[in-house]
Amino acid sequence: MLAGIGAAALLVGGFALGPAAFGDAAPGKHPAAEIHKPSPVPDRIILTPTDTPATSQRVTWRAEATAEWAQAEILESPKALGQVAPPTGALTNVKALSTTPVNTSLGYASTYHTVEFTSLKPDTRYTYRVGDGTNWSEWIDFTTAASDFEPFSFIYYGDAQNYIDTAVPRVFRQAFADRPKAKAIVNAGDLIDSANSEEQWGQWFQAGSFIDGQINNISIPGNHEYSGGSVSSFWAPQFPYPKNGPAWGDNPAIDRTAYYVDYQGVRFIGLNSNVQSVPEVMAAQTAWLEGLLENNPNKWTVVTFHHPVYSTASGRNNPIIRDQWGPLFEEYGVDLVLQGHDHTYGRGSTVASRKSATVHASTVYAVSVSGGKMYDVSGDNWTGNGADIMSSSEDTQLYQLIDVSDDTIRYEARYANGQHHDGVLIRKNEDGERTVNEIRTPQNTTGEQAQVNKTLVPAEGRVQVTAYGYDPGEKVTVYLRNTKAEEDKNGVFVGYKNADELGRLTYSFALPPSAKKGSTHVVYLDSANQQITSPVITVTK
Repeated sequence: MLAGIGAAALLVGGFALGPAAFGDAAPGKHPAAEIHKPSPVPDRIILTPTDTPATSQRVTWRAEATAEWAQAEILESPKALGQVAPPTGALTNVKALSTTPVNTSLGYASTYHTVEFTSLKPDTRYTYRVGDGTNWSEWIDFTTAASDFEPFSFIYYGDAQNYIDTAVPRVFRQAFADRPKAKAIVNAGDLIDSANSEEQWGQWFQAGSFIDGQINNISIPGNHEYSGGSVSSFWAPQFPYPKNGPAWGDNPAIDRTAYYVDYQGVRFIGLNSNVQSVPEVMAAQTAWLEGLLENNPNKWTVVTFHHPVYSTASGRNNPIIRDQWGPLFEEYGVDLVLQGHDHTYGRGSTVASRKSATVHASTVYAVSVSGGKMYDVSGDNWTGNGADIMSSSEDTQLYQLIDVSDDTIRYEARYANGQHHDGVLIRKNEDGERTVNEIRTPQNTTGEQAQVNKTLVPAEGRVQVTAYGYDPGEKVTVYLRNTKAEEDKNGVFVGYKNADELGRLTYSFALPPSAKKGSTHVVYLDSANQQITSPVITVTK
């Protein structure tokens, strides 16, 4: 009897069952209204920062509950829960400060509740849950910001927007696996494709899952968070960001769409680039931005918005953004500008700040994409407007890991499968000077990368060599190599010099007597991390 069953049959418990055993009709698609329908049990739980993240925290969730009953419980993180009851007096109950129903296209309202925990201790782990007193979420942990600078990591995503339920979740999960202790997630707009789609917002929250409830979310709206000139009706209820933005007045179209947060030595500034074509609104935002940059007590500054200063997609251009904001970023030393919109990847800095083939000394501009919608990449808008595009990619989903320490920001982009794409180290000293160093590869740590102050030098005359890309304090051996010597010969030893705190090297020396008139040489710099040379020097007399 088994011989009559086809090879395509399904083996179950050692027996083959053909498709007919399950019926000939394919399963129907489960309705979105059923998938995303709310219940009294909380979902879509997300942390959003306040303007005092060391001592307070906002949490938002969705649930079928009235304002009277929406609440949360919080305590300092215990060793155990469940059968182990919290100590007497350890648990604090907090009523929701807002309850907002949002009408949806799926035939029901989604009601969002927000609670604010206050009087918290800095740099302290807490455990909380949200609900209505009967129907509770699981217990979730978060840690408040330190009151002063402390090293930390955060994650940055470009547009999710499309394939949110299929291609995006693996990006979010891989990023979290790589930085499970990240303190923030920055989204540069276009989280979804249709501003008021209950289904897509549901998919976005499902993609982030439990991660959103334990890591602060710093998002700004892209053009797809707008519909007919109005920001998504979901935006403010889901993302109750600080009301410390521009002096725009009470305008629902831009409510909670520009704000700033000071977090452990980093000033995060979120901008709304969708208003670039509204002169008076844009002018108010630009003035507000300059004030934040001019009066900034933090060492590091990160700005995020949607439409790029330098576009990476073919044919795109944002001259208003570039003209109004670009000069401010350079003047006030913004460290990272994190953007989206172009469904490609690009990263670089201005040509004017280039110090070597692998080092710049100004703002890092990045454009990225986390979702599955792709455009063709082009660097024309960069090179045509005075910027070096140091890395680009198309048809790739990426996430960015950013590690902040006292004197360095490490930025790295990785693909959805966790593989490295590119990265830089931003080093900054106490005087505000900095270098932006490409993460080293075998290809960018050799060859002609040093510079000399002159290429025509008299016999025994002096020459100054300059180079970049070293570790702070790295010891460099300086040689003068005759161009007729074999490549594996170092040349004549000249001296030693240690790189400074930014990885810069400057060394002046007199040509040795062996450098005769008419001979040609290169300066060869040998260290643990680089083996580089200068342009050719000719001895003139």
